Amino acid sequence: MAADSAASRMIAIWDLVARQAAHRGGRASMQDVCAAAVAAIQVSGAGLMAVTRTGAVHVMCVTDEISDRLADIELTLGEGPRADASAFGGPVLASDLAHDDIMDRWPAFAPAARGAGAAAVFAFPLQVGAIRVGVLELYRRTPRPLATVALGDALLFADTATLLLLESQQADGWDGQRGTGKPAGGGAGRGPGGQPMELGLRRAEIDQATGMLTEQLGTGIAEAFVRLRAYAYAQDRRLADVARDIVTRRLRLTNGDGPGTGPWPAGAGDLEPDQGGAG
Repeated sequence: MAADSAASRMIAIWDLVARQAAHRGGRASMQDVCAAAVAAIQVSGAGLMAVTRTGAVHVMCVTDEISDRLADIELTLGEGPRADASAFGGPVLASDLAHDDIMDRWPAFAPAARGAGAAAVFAFPLQVGAIRVGVLELYRRTPRPLATVALGDALLFADTATLLLLESQQADGWDGQRGTGKPAGGGAGRGPGGQPMELGLRRAEIDQATGMLTEQLGTGIAEAFVRLRAYAYAQDRRLADVARDIVTRRLRLTNGDGPGTGPWPAGAGDLEPDQGGAG
């Protein structure tokens, strides 16, 4: 009886996602999962992040400005519900970001998330067996836990997103590290798995900036990304904005005690050497 009920609910979830896709005019994608989850679970917003085999994180969809900001905060800080759900393979439920236990658990993320407008965050790993491919994250503007039925639905939405993410990787030849160059999941103007092109371009800039830092700092990719995140955090700037400044050669990080800026060497880009300071 319980199995029949779960199956019926899963069919209902798929129907909600399909209707969202039909309304958008494309095939079902992770963008539709996020939008349908917000309405069905009655949360304020949602975001979905894919995790590659190398540990790189790609933001696949966000439903609003706050969920976009939450994704950026977690990418920059490297702590929060997404990181914990991805690492431990279970739901992470923070119904009140102002609670002392949550503040102790995420001393950087919790106040930053509250400053962005979130009061509660719930993260669900996207996984098949031991393989984790991403995280579905929901937030509320007011502190309140998920009801039992809503929690069950959130888990089903996560399962749905997992299947769509894996399907898009197979259909588009996309493994979370590179794309085929063709739009998918929603036609023109969309990237792999229906990822909005704006998010894809933003992530590409972060990847490019990280690669440039390996040359600047003489270090590996992992350390370069840590330095990029550290600079964004220290300057209270969005990770994507710092990456864009590095890619466009308005900013150069030095190899001193901490993140710094300095002129680009002659011939390094379109800007003259004396124009290459911090933006």
